[in-house]
Amino acid sequence: MWRALVFLALLAVAAYGAVWIADHPGTVTVVWNGYEIGMSLAIALTGVLVAAIVLGLIWAVVTGVIGLPASISRSTRERRRNKGLASLSRGMIAVGSGDPLAARRHAGDAERLLGSQPLTLLLKAQAAQISGDRDAAEQAFKRMADDPETRVLGLRGLFVEARRREDEGAARAYASEAARLAPSVTWANEAVLEAQCADGEWSAATETVERRAALGLMDKHAARRQRAVLLTAAAQRHEAGEPDTATEQALKAVKLAPDLVPAAVIAGRLLARRNDLRKAAKIIEAAWKATPHPELAKVYLNLRTGDSARDRLARAENLAKLSSWEPESRLVIAQAATEAKDFGRAREALAPLTDDRPTARVCRMMARIEAAEHGAESGRSREWLARAARAPRDPAWVADGIISERWAPVSPVSGRLDAFVWKTPPEILAGPEDDDAPAPASGEPAAPVAIPTTPVPAPVTTDSPAPSTPGFLQTGAGTPSVPPTPAPVNGPTGPSSAAQAAPADRPRRIA
Repeated sequence: MWRALVFLALLAVAAYGAVWIADHPGTVTVVWNGYEIGMSLAIALTGVLVAAIVLGLIWAVVTGVIGLPASISRSTRERRRNKGLASLSRGMIAVGSGDPLAARRHAGDAERLLGSQPLTLLLKAQAAQISGDRDAAEQAFKRMADDPETRVLGLRGLFVEARRREDEGAARAYASEAARLAPSVTWANEAVLEAQCADGEWSAATETVERRAALGLMDKHAARRQRAVLLTAAAQRHEAGEPDTATEQALKAVKLAPDLVPAAVIAGRLLARRNDLRKAAKIIEAAWKATPHPELAKVYLNLRTGDSARDRLARAENLAKLSSWEPESRLVIAQAATEAKDFGRAREALAPLTDDRPTARVCRMMARIEAAEHGAESGRSREWLARAARAPRDPAWVADGIISERWAPVSPVSGRLDAFVWKTPPEILAGPEDDDAPAPASGEPAAPVAIPTTPVPAPVTTDSPAPSTPGFLQTGAGTPSVPPTPAPVNGPTGPSSAAQAAPADRPRRIA
């Protein structure tokens, strides 16, 4: 629209000029080298216009001839660039579809046509990964790490390759360097945090979590939870030798996550030693409302030394009211009532749990009640022990296919922070094969009895030599860097034997 209007305006100006020249005739005289040439104004203007057009054509031809080599070279480069981009695109598609031969062919063509550009190096590395050529992939990532523009990307690839060959030292070094260069890179921060947790550097790990939260890399609630877990882990370490430090750390953890059971247990236990019973009871009660747990009940019932069995039973009744009579509170009442020789009250508390498929702990508690009242060799006690061997499981600490009797800050399989969850594990379980472990002590929360099954190992994340998808985009590690510290649950028992505890260094693995 605007172009048409401009054209019409120029046409009108030209027409007006032509009319004006026609209305004002005149002559133009040119004197040169003794010659005098006269002509009308219109002819002179026409001659000037034609001369300009001719000179312009001559100039265009001359410049075209002079610039022909550069034009040919530029056209060749453009064709090479277009062919290289096409090879790059086809190579990315081949990597995504898992075609190693096509990926390597297109990667070679792209590098030949485009040179060592970031995308060509990335395609070459990914093609080498899906082909199983780890050395070529690592060389490509090293070349990327030498370029300031692709240094973090190259470090990520080197980190993945180091994990695949189980070189944890190199992997940590690459992750630390990437986190230093780009503090907002998520994978590097997670790897650094995992390494710090594996080494038990809880203070450094806390600083890492705080830095990630400040950068907006994680939710504030998740950051508070992880800080509480790390403070609890530090309190566990200092509880025996530095109780004051452990108390301070445990109280901070409880403030950040009141429902974190291990933090509440440690805080309650340490405050009880200080005779700060009211504060300890308040912390335990708050955690109990969120998650009724046998360790919380154990600390709560034994807050004050020298209490009678009746006093502990009264405390158990209070816990039951706080949790609206959850199954765990009934077990606590039954245990306290048994110690108080109130067997009728113990059976009454467990009655709702024995009607429909009682769990292993309920069966063992009933066996304990019968043994306390009628003797360990009584028929009812033996019957309940036999039922315990086939009963459903009770809640336990579960993380990444591992069932543990004790909580740990990180998973022994993946090294993930805050991985353990208190829940009922699946029924299919491969338990330890130790039949000579000692039985649980009286008053200790008994671990679930496993249904005898064929041991099935849990899946462990590894990288195959030739994955079908881009290996660089999958950061699966090999052997976990965190040692398995959680204690295991009990192994399978026969129908006529009591539940037995497994060694502390053999956690169970869910199939």
